[in-house]
Amino acid sequence: MSNINKRGVAIIDFGSQYTQLIARRIREFDVFSEIFSPEDAIENILKNDPKAIILSGGPSSIFKSEAPNFDHNILDLKIPILGICYGLHILIHHAGGLVKSNGVGEYGFADITIKGNSKLFKGIKKSTSVWMSHMDQVLEVPGGWSIEATSSNSIIASIVNKDKNRYATQFHPEVSHTKEGTQLLRNFIFSVSKCASNWSANNLIENQILKIRETVQDDNVLIGVSGGVDSSVVAAIMHKAIGGQCKAVMIDHGLLRKNEGIECETFLRDGLGIDITVYDESEIFLSKLNNVSDPEEKRKIIGNQFIYSFDDIANKAGEFKYLAQGTLYPDVIESGISKGKKAHLIKSHHNVGGLPKNMKFKLIEPLRDLFKDEVRKLGKELGLSPRLVDRHPFPGPGLGVRIVGKINKNRVSILQEADAIYMKILQDQNIYNDIWQAFAVLIPVKTVGVMGDQRTYEYLLALRAVTSIDGMTADWFRMPDDILAKISTEIINNVKGINRVVYDITSKPPGTIEWE
Repeated sequence: MSNINKRGVAIIDFGSQYTQLIARRIREFDVFSEIFSPEDAIENILKNDPKAIILSGGPSSIFKSEAPNFDHNILDLKIPILGICYGLHILIHHAGGLVKSNGVGEYGFADITIKGNSKLFKGIKKSTSVWMSHMDQVLEVPGGWSIEATSSNSIIASIVNKDKNRYATQFHPEVSHTKEGTQLLRNFIFSVSKCASNWSANNLIENQILKIRETVQDDNVLIGVSGGVDSSVVAAIMHKAIGGQCKAVMIDHGLLRKNEGIECETFLRDGLGIDITVYDESEIFLSKLNNVSDPEEKRKIIGNQFIYSFDDIANKAGEFKYLAQGTLYPDVIESGISKGKKAHLIKSHHNVGGLPKNMKFKLIEPLRDLFKDEVRKLGKELGLSPRLVDRHPFPGPGLGVRIVGKINKNRVSILQEADAIYMKILQDQNIYNDIWQAFAVLIPVKTVGVMGDQRTYEYLLALRAVTSIDGMTADWFRMPDDILAKISTEIINNVKGINRVVYDITSKPPGTIEWE
């Protein structure tokens, strides 16, 4: 295996929702990054000879008993360290400073004024906008440290110890909301830490192929394909790694988009020569979801049945020891699973929080540490069709989490037709690729309407469209009025069961992208 993992950046995850964003930002510079748990031994953290360490944010307070334990010898290493939010509190507390809660904190956008001249802020304006998310703050600065920036609320926003190569920010430079966060991280990676750019998507593919071959050896792998880019990229990587030892299986749970199974089968079989079979399991899925309204319960029912269906298919198809699936890091982190095991649960994803404990397969998840845009890059490198690679994200539970409330065949059919019209108009109007994700949501509310001089009492449909870089944060897409009007008219005129359409203008946070 190549040395692309050497002399990169080690990130210690203290439970922040944004930890993987740090890793992703660093990889954008073609520098390898790796996330570790606070419980990891220092020898493990140093195994790849990192050029720098980043301490992530997290939900804990440094002065409370539940603060994560870690080897404090890490803080005395002779390599640069950047602390972000909670990471800042760790550095200051360890150096003898005072961190306390003022009972208020800062959340969301804040303006900061840069007072110092450290390498961290090279090329950054003296006044800039950043993203804050903290309750605790630094009240006393330890010896050897200097204040580099303060917020408009008179809270210390950055602090530096140049002699020891220690840098810290109270704000989050890794999120897109911090206006010059990318430049700040670039300064730390290159000006401070002297990292080299030697990591790429091609290298990642090569490393994953070697790992897969070492893991699988002579055994067979069943690949779970959902129709989206994630599982399709997994299928392409597995095919490239072990060829005939893998079989792709698509479970039609009755909650796919219109014609999705046929399209995915064509892309993979005809485009890449991958052995794929589509199995219709819709009856059993819909029967188990009957009268279930709670979104968490839906996800877990779908996740469990996916595995049971794969298990049954594997027993009929031959001997399969492994199941490969397209889990991404946002799936993991939103399910409350992090390297530091301190992240809060947002919602369970069917392929993470919904997996049964008695599962017979061993999992292979080549994309588990990646974001959607990185997966798309891999897909293009692997030769997947642009129509497949550039498709909007689609959740594993499918339309099951886009039908609010109870699910039945009629409601599924209504949403499939409405969603198909929505997607076609976005593509015809050449704005599909300007949007990170767009979809329709069927609401269990009926409203009064009038059609052909007659009273109607039909369902409400919500349209959702967002822009994003990584799926961790998102803003609602400013859809042109004429296109919105066209979508609404086409849906109401052609889909029986809908008489009103609304447009969702909620960003993430506070909302999630999906409704359930």
